[in-house]
Amino acid sequence: MAITAAMVKELREKSGAGMMDCKKALNETNGNMDEAMEYLRKNGQAKAEKKAARIAAEGIVKIAVKDNTAAIVEVNSETDFVAKNEKFQTYVGKVAEQALTSSASDLDSFMEEPWVEDSSKTVKDALVEQIAVIGENLKIRRFEKVTAANGCVVDYIHGGGRIGVIVEADTTVVNDAVKEAMKNIAMQIAALSPKYISRDEISPEYIAHEKEILLAQIMNDPKESQKPEKVINGMIEGRVNKELKEICLVDQVYVKAEDGKQTVAKYLEAVSKEAGAPVSVKKFIRFETGEGLEKKNEDFAAEVAAQMGM
Repeated sequence: MAITAAMVKELREKSGAGMMDCKKALNETNGNMDEAMEYLRKNGQAKAEKKAARIAAEGIVKIAVKDNTAAIVEVNSETDFVAKNEKFQTYVGKVAEQALTSSASDLDSFMEEPWVEDSSKTVKDALVEQIAVIGENLKIRRFEKVTAANGCVVDYIHGGGRIGVIVEADTTVVNDAVKEAMKNIAMQIAALSPKYISRDEISPEYIAHEKEILLAQIMNDPKESQKPEKVINGMIEGRVNKELKEICLVDQVYVKAEDGKQTVAKYLEAVSKEAGAPVSVKKFIRFETGEGLEKKNEDFAAEVAAQMGM
C-alpha cells in the first residue's frame, strides 16, 4: 500500500512521534493506522534504551496540590526546546499528580507504581512511551510530597517551571492573608535559596567545620595571620554569622521589606500578630531544574561539519 503524506501527518498528530518514525511505522504495517500506533508503542522501549545514555539536564519542575497535600517533581529532558513543549509539560503535570497519590518512599518504587492514567502500565512504562513520542531522553529525577497536619501548604512556580517551591505553614489559623504570606515566603525561598529554616537545624559539627576552613584561610593570608588571636576569633565569628544569615530562611532579609532591613523572622512575627495566632514555617522544599547535573556543551558548527564530512 502506498504511504501518503496525509497518512504520515495523521499518524504524527495522533501519536506525537517524529515524521520519519511515523513513515516507517506505516510502511511496516502496510498503512494500517491502528497497527502503526501499536508499532510505535512497541518500539518505544528500544528507542528509550538507545537514548538513555544521552544527557538530560533541561526540563521543568511541576507541583500538584490537593487539600493539605502538595507534591513536587522534576522531570528532565535533553533540550530546553522540549522543556517548553506543551505535550512534555502536560506529561510532567501527570507525573506530579502521580506523586500526589503515591505511597512510594523512593524513586525506584515510584517508577514501578501503576500509572495514574492507565493502571495497566507502570510509571516507567509511561515514561518509555513519552521518550518514543517526544524523541529525547527523559528522566523523572526526583519527587517529594508534603502533608500539612496543622496549617496549610502553599506552592510557587518560577520561570515557567525552572524553580518550584512548597512551603508548609504551622498555624491554627488558615485564611487568605496567611496563604498570601506563605506565598511571599515561597518567593523568598525561590529567589535566595536558603538551606535551612533556622539555625536550630544546623549541627554544631557543621559550624565547627566552617570555622576550621575560615581559620585556615586566615592563617594562609600573610597579613591577617599576624593579627591577635582575639581579633582572628572575632573575624571568624563575624564571617560565620554572615554565612548563616544567608543560608537560614528566618535570618535572611525579607525580599519585600520596604526598609530593606526587615528579616523573614520579623515578617512572620507581623503575620502572626495580624492572624491572631503564631504562624511559622515548618518545612520547605525547593527544586531547581538541572541543579547539580552536568549539561551538554553544544557545538552546532562542529556537529554540522561532522555530518557534512568536513
